[in-house]
Amino acid sequence: MADGENARQIVRRKRNRPDLEKFGEENTEPGDNARYLRYAMASLNLPPIDISDPKQVEQRINDYFMFCIDNDRKPNMVGMANWLGVDRDTVKTWKTGEYRSDTHSAVIKKAVSILEELWVDYMQNGKMNPASGIFLAKNMFQYRDVIDIAPAAPAPLGESVDADTLKTYAAELPDDTSDE
Repeated sequence: MADGENARQIVRRKRNRPDLEKFGEENTEPGDNARYLRYAMASLNLPPIDISDPKQVEQRINDYFMFCIDNDRKPNMVGMANWLGVDRDTVKTWKTGEYRSDTHSAVIKKAVSILEELWVDYMQNGKMNPASGIFLAKNMFQYRDVIDIAPAAPAPLGESVDADTLKTYAAELPDDTSDE
Protein backbone atom coordinates (compact mmCIF):
# COMPACT_ATOMS: atom_id res chain seq x y z
CA MET A 1 0.00 0.00 0.00
CA ALA A 2 1.25 3.48 -0.82
CA ASP A 3 1.67 6.07 1.93
CA GLY A 4 -1.34 8.02 0.62
CA GLU A 5 -3.50 4.91 0.80
CA ASN A 6 -2.34 4.26 4.39
CA ALA A 7 -3.31 7.78 5.34
CA ARG A 8 -6.76 7.34 3.77
CA GLN A 9 -7.25 4.11 5.72
CA ILE A 10 -6.35 5.87 8.96
CA VAL A 11 -8.73 8.74 8.23
CA ARG A 12 -11.58 6.32 7.39
CA ARG A 13 -11.13 4.37 10.62
CA LYS A 14 -14.00 5.06 12.99
CA ARG A 15 -13.76 5.33 16.72
CA ASN A 16 -14.90 2.39 18.73
CA ARG A 17 -16.48 4.78 21.20
CA PRO A 18 -19.60 6.46 19.88
CA ASP A 19 -19.56 8.89 22.84
CA LEU A 20 -16.29 10.33 21.47
CA GLU A 21 -17.36 10.53 17.83
CA LYS A 22 -17.60 14.32 17.90
CA PHE A 23 -14.93 14.89 20.56
CA GLY A 24 -13.72 18.48 20.39
CA GLU A 25 -16.59 19.49 18.16
CA GLU A 26 -19.52 18.98 20.52
CA ASN A 27 -20.66 22.58 20.38
CA THR A 28 -19.34 23.54 16.95
CA GLU A 29 -21.88 24.65 14.40
CA PRO A 30 -21.16 25.00 10.67
CA GLY A 31 -19.40 28.30 10.10
CA ASP A 32 -18.11 28.66 13.68
CA ASN A 33 -14.47 28.02 12.84
CA ALA A 34 -14.49 30.51 9.96
CA ARG A 35 -16.18 33.15 12.12
CA TYR A 36 -13.69 32.72 14.98
CA LEU A 37 -10.76 32.89 12.57
CA ARG A 38 -12.17 36.06 10.97
CA TYR A 39 -12.40 37.65 14.42
CA ALA A 40 -8.84 36.62 15.28
CA MET A 41 -7.53 37.93 11.96
CA ALA A 42 -9.14 41.34 12.48
CA SER A 43 -6.03 42.43 14.38
CA LEU A 44 -3.59 41.43 11.62
CA ASN A 45 -3.90 44.55 9.51
CA LEU A 46 -4.42 47.14 12.21
CA PRO A 47 -2.05 50.08 11.91
CA PRO A 48 0.66 49.86 14.57
CA ILE A 49 0.42 52.10 17.59
CA ASP A 50 3.15 53.57 19.74
CA ILE A 51 2.93 51.07 22.59
CA SER A 52 5.02 53.35 24.79
CA ASP A 53 2.12 55.86 24.74
CA PRO A 54 -0.47 54.85 27.38
CA LYS A 55 -3.19 56.90 25.66
CA GLN A 56 -2.75 54.96 22.42
CA VAL A 57 -2.72 51.70 24.37
CA GLU A 58 -5.93 52.68 26.17
CA GLN A 59 -7.60 53.69 22.89
CA ARG A 60 -6.63 50.41 21.20
CA ILE A 61 -8.05 48.45 24.15
CA ASN A 62 -11.30 50.41 23.86
CA ASP A 63 -11.32 49.68 20.11
CA TYR A 64 -10.91 45.97 20.87
CA PHE A 65 -13.78 45.97 23.36
CA MET A 66 -16.00 47.85 20.89
CA PHE A 67 -15.11 45.32 18.17
CA CYS A 68 -16.20 42.55 20.55
CA ILE A 69 -19.45 44.39 21.32
CA ASP A 70 -20.20 45.05 17.65
CA ASN A 71 -19.53 41.41 16.74
CA ASP A 72 -21.13 39.85 19.83
CA ARG A 73 -17.81 38.24 20.69
CA LYS A 74 -16.36 37.32 24.08
CA PRO A 75 -13.21 39.39 24.61
CA ASN A 76 -10.12 37.71 25.97
CA MET A 77 -6.59 38.46 27.09
CA VAL A 78 -4.88 37.08 23.98
CA GLY A 79 -7.22 38.97 21.66
CA MET A 80 -6.54 42.18 23.57
CA ALA A 81 -2.78 41.58 23.29
CA ASN A 82 -3.10 40.94 19.55
CA TRP A 83 -4.99 44.21 19.09
CA LEU A 84 -2.20 45.99 20.96
CA GLY A 85 0.41 44.32 18.76
CA VAL A 86 2.16 42.61 21.69
CA ASP A 87 2.05 39.14 23.20
CA ARG A 88 0.18 38.23 26.36
CA ASP A 89 3.42 38.06 28.36
CA THR A 90 3.98 41.75 27.62
CA VAL A 91 0.46 42.52 28.82
CA LYS A 92 1.24 40.55 31.97
CA THR A 93 4.47 42.51 32.64
CA TRP A 94 2.57 45.76 32.19
CA LYS A 95 -0.15 44.58 34.56
CA THR A 96 2.24 43.43 37.28
CA GLY A 97 4.32 46.58 36.94
CA GLU A 98 7.47 44.73 35.95
CA TYR A 99 7.69 47.04 32.92
CA ARG A 100 6.17 50.46 32.29
CA SER A 101 4.57 50.42 35.71
CA ASP A 102 4.17 54.20 35.86
CA THR A 103 2.48 54.48 32.47
CA HIS A 104 0.74 51.21 31.58
CA SER A 105 -0.06 49.31 34.76
CA ALA A 106 -3.26 51.18 35.66
CA VAL A 107 -4.64 50.99 32.09
CA ILE A 108 -3.96 47.27 31.78
CA LYS A 109 -5.29 46.50 35.27
CA LYS A 110 -8.60 48.15 34.36
CA ALA A 111 -8.84 46.20 31.10
CA VAL A 112 -7.97 42.89 32.77
CA SER A 113 -10.52 43.63 35.51
CA ILE A 114 -13.19 43.97 32.85
CA LEU A 115 -12.12 40.62 31.34
CA GLU A 116 -12.20 39.05 34.79
CA GLU A 117 -15.64 40.49 35.53
CA LEU A 118 -16.92 39.02 32.29
CA TRP A 119 -15.39 35.67 33.19
CA VAL A 120 -17.18 35.75 36.57
CA ASP A 121 -20.48 36.60 34.87
CA TYR A 122 -20.06 33.80 32.32
CA MET A 123 -19.28 31.30 35.08
CA GLN A 124 -22.10 32.43 37.38
CA ASN A 125 -24.65 32.36 34.58
CA GLY A 126 -23.65 29.03 33.03
CA LYS A 127 -22.27 30.64 29.87
CA MET A 128 -18.95 28.82 30.06
CA ASN A 129 -17.92 25.22 30.50
CA PRO A 130 -16.69 24.93 34.12
CA ALA A 131 -13.46 23.18 33.10
CA SER A 132 -12.71 25.97 30.62
CA GLY A 133 -13.58 28.56 33.24
CA ILE A 134 -11.23 27.01 35.78
CA PHE A 135 -8.45 26.89 33.19
CA LEU A 136 -8.94 30.58 32.39
CA ALA A 137 -9.08 31.51 36.07
CA LYS A 138 -5.75 29.88 36.76
CA ASN A 139 -3.94 30.86 33.58
CA MET A 140 -5.28 34.32 32.85
CA PHE A 141 -6.35 35.68 36.22
CA GLN A 142 -3.87 33.92 38.57
CA TYR A 143 -6.52 32.11 40.60
CA ARG A 144 -5.33 28.99 42.36
CA ASP A 145 -6.68 26.10 44.34
CA VAL A 146 -5.70 26.40 47.98
CA ILE A 147 -6.13 23.68 50.53
CA ASP A 148 -5.15 24.63 54.04
CA ILE A 149 -3.89 21.69 56.03
CA ALA A 150 -3.42 22.51 59.69
CA PRO A 151 -0.98 20.17 61.38
CA ALA A 152 -2.60 18.27 64.21
CA ALA A 153 -0.70 18.95 67.42
CA PRO A 154 -0.40 15.85 69.57
CA ALA A 155 -1.94 16.07 73.04
CA PRO A 156 0.93 17.07 75.36
CA LEU A 157 -0.30 14.75 78.13
CA GLY A 158 -1.21 11.87 75.86
CA GLU A 159 -4.63 10.74 74.82
CA SER A 160 -7.54 11.87 76.98
CA VAL A 161 -9.10 9.20 79.17
CA ASP A 162 -12.62 9.12 80.57
CA ALA A 163 -13.31 9.37 84.35
CA ASP A 164 -14.15 5.68 84.85
CA THR A 165 -10.85 4.58 83.32
CA LEU A 166 -8.98 7.04 85.56
CA LYS A 167 -10.70 5.58 88.65
CA THR A 168 -9.65 2.08 87.56
CA TYR A 169 -6.02 3.22 87.11
CA ALA A 170 -6.06 4.98 90.50
CA ALA A 171 -7.38 1.86 92.23
CA GLU A 172 -4.52 -0.20 90.78
CA LEU A 173 -1.82 2.16 92.10
CA PRO A 174 0.14 0.97 95.14
CA ASP A 175 -0.75 2.56 98.45
CA ASP A 176 2.13 4.87 99.49
CA THR A 177 0.64 5.78 102.89
CA SER A 178 1.73 2.57 104.65
CA ASP A 179 5.26 3.92 105.52
CA GLU A 180 4.04 6.75 107.73
